[in-house]
Amino acid sequence: MLDLSFNSLSGIIPSSIRLMPHLKSLSLARNQLNGSLQNQGFCQLNKLQELDISYNLFQGILPPCLNNLTSLRLLDLSANLFSGNLSSPLLPNLTSLEYINLSYNQFEGSFSFSSFANHSKLQVVILGRYNNIFEEVGGDNNKFEVETEYPVGWVPLFQLKALFLSSCKLTGDLLGFLQYQFRLVGVDLSHNNLTGSFPNWLLENNTRLKSLVLRNNSLMGQLLPLGRNTRIDSLDISHNQLDGQLQENVAHMIPNIISLNLSNNGFEGILPSSIAELRALRSLDLSTNNFSGEVPKQLLAAKDLEILKLSNNKFHGEIFSRDFNLTWLEYLYLGNNQFTGTLSNVICRSFRLKVLDVSNNYMSGEIPSQIGNMTDLTTLVLGNNNFKGKLPPEISQLQRMEFLDVSQNALSGSLPSLKSMEYLEHLHLQGNMFTGLIPRDFLNSSNLLTLDIRENRLFGSIPNSISALLKLRILLLGGNLLSGFIPNHLCHLTKISLMDLSNNSFSGPIPKCFGHIRFGEMKKEDNVFEQFIESGYGFNSHIVYAGYLVKYYDSPTLVYNEKDEVEFVTKNRRDSYKGGILEFMSGLDLSCNNLTGEIPHELGMLSWIHALNLSHNQLNGSIPKGFSNLSQIESLDLSYNKLSGEIPLELVELNFLEVFSVAYNNFSGRVPDTKAQFGTFDERSYEGNPFLCGELLKRKCNTSIESPCAPSQSFESEAKWYDINHVVFFASFTTSYIMILLGFVTILYINPYWRHRWFNFIEECIYSCYYFVFDSLSKLSAYLYN
Repeated sequence: MLDLSFNSLSGIIPSSIRLMPHLKSLSLARNQLNGSLQNQGFCQLNKLQELDISYNLFQGILPPCLNNLTSLRLLDLSANLFSGNLSSPLLPNLTSLEYINLSYNQFEGSFSFSSFANHSKLQVVILGRYNNIFEEVGGDNNKFEVETEYPVGWVPLFQLKALFLSSCKLTGDLLGFLQYQFRLVGVDLSHNNLTGSFPNWLLENNTRLKSLVLRNNSLMGQLLPLGRNTRIDSLDISHNQLDGQLQENVAHMIPNIISLNLSNNGFEGILPSSIAELRALRSLDLSTNNFSGEVPKQLLAAKDLEILKLSNNKFHGEIFSRDFNLTWLEYLYLGNNQFTGTLSNVICRSFRLKVLDVSNNYMSGEIPSQIGNMTDLTTLVLGNNNFKGKLPPEISQLQRMEFLDVSQNALSGSLPSLKSMEYLEHLHLQGNMFTGLIPRDFLNSSNLLTLDIRENRLFGSIPNSISALLKLRILLLGGNLLSGFIPNHLCHLTKISLMDLSNNSFSGPIPKCFGHIRFGEMKKEDNVFEQFIESGYGFNSHIVYAGYLVKYYDSPTLVYNEKDEVEFVTKNRRDSYKGGILEFMSGLDLSCNNLTGEIPHELGMLSWIHALNLSHNQLNGSIPKGFSNLSQIESLDLSYNKLSGEIPLELVELNFLEVFSVAYNNFSGRVPDTKAQFGTFDERSYEGNPFLCGELLKRKCNTSIESPCAPSQSFESEAKWYDINHVVFFASFTTSYIMILLGFVTILYINPYWRHRWFNFIEECIYSCYYFVFDSLSKLSAYLYN
């Protein structure tokens, strides 16, 4: 046996390893070894029974000479960079295999599972991926698929105990060969496109089955009653299309269940009270369904429950009533329902809570000061409710807090100091009625990534202490009463991707150093996906099947929490950006202030920025030609300023530009050619600029070549379309007035009826004026007499 795992070894495997012909077990896992396996001496280790080279950087195709290792019982090649097709006759010859793990590589093409048909000793098979990182950002470039039904009707000789085929592009009904399996303990077929109904037969055939994961498939229909003999303790059928109501006797169907995940389906109706009879239940996820009614009181008193997720349903009622007694609860998600009441009972009875989310409900009252006693809290989400009063200063005692959201409530008063929250990463206080200055000692977390205090009533200047938040990526201060110059110390926040200072009263120039802020530029140390690969993926946990260690790989921890959601104005609309998508969004919004001076040409260095809004200010000068370097920009708004000069023709090189506006400025000359992206803009992008011309604006530009010595003549020629001839104007106005007067006199002279009416009207006006003057004088005399 030779075990060199976890030693940070690098380079290739020396060919001298072939000089160990009696070696039976070799483990080189969790190193940084690289190269291909073609010439690294493995193939001469004929007596090798266990080979584990997982978590390295090996690449290339698998060498055909691995056929020589006919004694192999364990083969683990996971978490490398192997490529090529697995359809070669490599695996069929390794009939002694009991455990095989080829997951997390770059294999392509179709692999027939019938290659294992004669592997009578096979017990554990792990292919494809699980806990898929790409699910977080909505994509997957996986080119590997497993074919399980070819040839049709093949019958395996093996009896598996663990089968993991996640993200293997399985389609159709559940795998036919599974009908011949009766010893399964763990099955993961998640992230495929399996159809049909829930496979009750799989649980009935495998009475030892403990873990079943069918997450993210296309299963349909209702969840039918299960047999009483099932031993399953972990069931995940989330992200399917299952519907109907839960069986009233659900506790008898899965009596040993520890973890139950039914989220992201179409289940509906009232939650059966018998669910509280699941004595072993530790984790229950019913989120994102159509459940309604009140949560059973018995469930709210299940003392052993540790995780409860009921978010995104239609539950109502007072959730934290006197019956609430989940003393061992650690994670509670109740967001997006219709719950009412206050926080008093949960604060007093669930001291072990790490996550509390009651966002988007109808909760009310004040935030109790006793919240400071919940010292294990890392996530507190109270946004979009009816909480009022002050944010209690005791909240600063939650020193483990990482995510705090009390946005969109009616909280008031000044901002408390949160400098003791050293691990805080995301802070959302927007949409309240906080007043006063931003405290100098407001924050002291070197880990802070998101600071959103928009739409409050804060005034004064931006404190220097904010410049110490060097990891900050999102800074949103818009919609307040902040004033003064935009401080240069904000330029210390070089990792900023979104900055919103709009709708304040900032004055003075735009800091030139803004051009040195990253605004979306991704560097290698910030690329979580590259780190994920280079670190050999994320080893997190394991489970033992058939005496073998089955390893799980977790996705890397992305910068932004799935609950982290911010709003930012881009493309003339306010959009919400949430979770992993924030990794790719960048923008700067300085609109609706009193900024003056010219646009710094340094802003042309922001080649990764997606949105730039400088509208509704007092900026002057011209558009820097360097703006043609904003190669990723999608929205550029410079409207309602005092900018002048010509619009740089180089801007037509901005191929991703979707929204462009220079309206209501003093630009002159020809508008850019209507080609590429500029062909999608209409006259509204240029309105309010009387000196602009071009075919789009239906104003002809002067094409004659004037002498450079006569600029005044050229200007006169270009301005003819709007100039007014004063002589013609006054002559036409006087003539019109005289004609109207003569017509009026002629009508009175010809028609005695109208002449009589006109004289009566004049007489009544004279009498009215006389009466008004006489009455006013009488009142004044009486006042003076008294």
